[in-house]
Amino acid sequence: MEVILLRHGETEWSRDGRHTGLTDLPLTERGEEQARALASVVRGRTFALALSSPAQRARVTARLAGLPSPETDPNLWEWDYGGYEGITTEEIRKTRPGWYVWRDGVVPGDAAHPGESVEHVGDRADEVIARIRPIDGDVVLVSHGHFLRVLAARWLGLPADSGRFFRLDTGTYSALGFEHGEPVILRWNAPV
Repeated sequence: MEVILLRHGETEWSRDGRHTGLTDLPLTERGEEQARALASVVRGRTFALALSSPAQRARVTARLAGLPSPETDPNLWEWDYGGYEGITTEEIRKTRPGWYVWRDGVVPGDAAHPGESVEHVGDRADEVIARIRPIDGDVVLVSHGHFLRVLAARWLGLPADSGRFFRLDTGTYSALGFEHGEPVILRWNAPV
């Protein structure tokens, strides 16, 4: 079993370093190019299961990469950044010097962006892993940077906040799998 992870293509906010959790933004022109390039990763492969975040940036990436109808799974949404939605790290650090999302978390936002802890993101990742582990065959997931980093940590049995060790750029692919029956990272943050 191989689990292919596709991080969606660039959006205006990802390009500008703004935290993009539940805000549903379209891909930029470059993001669409990145998504089309991901087709080389999935072309000619058969997937027993294809899942996408409900966000348009993930669904459009899936379609442009050649996955026309992945099932949407709300557990694949990005981290809900709460009151930090749409704000850059540098802006946050003006009022919270040294702030680091993996260590310091987020503050509550409005009703549409209540915020969540890294542990809650880890719980969602665990639900995805529990769903895909029994699958007989390869799986592809189209999702978001921080979420996929948490998913990789949980795949390895690490705490959710260990996702901080796995940088993940837009329009890249990664792969999880097994070696001698133990979960491993096969590829990470690979460009196409």
